[in-house]
Amino acid sequence: QVQLVESGGGLVPAGGSLRLSCVRSGSSGSSFSAVAMGWFRQAPGKEREFVAGIIWSSTVYGDSVQGRFTVSRDTAKNTVYLQMNSLKPEDTAVYYCASDPSLGRLRKGIVDSWGQGTQVTVSS
Repeated sequence: QVQLVESGGGLVPAGGSLRLSCVRSGSSGSSFSAVAMGWFRQAPGKEREFVAGIIWSSTVYGDSVQGRFTVSRDTAKNTVYLQMNSLKPEDTAVYYCASDPSLGRLRKGIVDSWGQGTQVTVSS
């Protein structure tokens, strides 16, 4: 069974940066690079929002973070990262890591595994 564990959240002033990490463990029969990994976020009272995704060397981003956030992976560590720059108060949310064999499914929030979430708070 696949497990995802996020870390790296915290409190940061507007304009600052944070890097989130998500370690994938367990076996799904696929290599880490062949599995779509992604990030979602959910702010209080709002729907869950797709943030970024990666499979092999292809990446995709939500409109609200394009140009500010970067998703990457380290296959040796089974870890995916989300580098967040130029943070805004509206980026405040719980950030969730997700994985699925399909990036297309993942972008729609149809995933086979979720992490427990990590809180990111951006102060104004």
